[in-house]
Amino acid sequence: MESSAGSGVQAPLYVAFDGGSGTCVHAREKAAAFLATLASARRDEAVGEVLLVVSELVTNAVRHAPGPVVLALNAGAGSVRITVRDTSTALPAPRAPDLVGGTGGFGWPTIIQRLAADVSVVPHPDGKEIHAVLPW
Repeated sequence: MESSAGSGVQAPLYVAFDGGSGTCVHAREKAAAFLATLASARRDEAVGEVLLVVSELVTNAVRHAPGPVVLALNAGAGSVRITVRDTSTALPAPRAPDLVGGTGGFGWPTIIQRLAADVSVVPHPDGKEIHAVLPW
């Protein structure tokens, strides 16, 4: 399911993915298309930062949670809220970055928490939502 509108106020983007191969690429493409419809009152770096956080959150969801992933983007006054919902009840936790084996460890503390003005995790009985608000 996906929604967006062009009536002056940008409708939120809401996209459900199966969590399989290609989810991260498709999520980034959908996010880029959504951002392209927003007013141009933004820094060029803001687009890259939002796309980077979308990529990190969706990649973590695919890597650590089986099944579907939902991406939602909402444009607010001077900000973009990213929401990613997955099926894992495990809360994100920083871990030592893997400089040799390539298994990650950089995204949560180094990218998401540094770029976002606000980050919150909302647990649900069947998974969790992660919200990240970035300046726009």
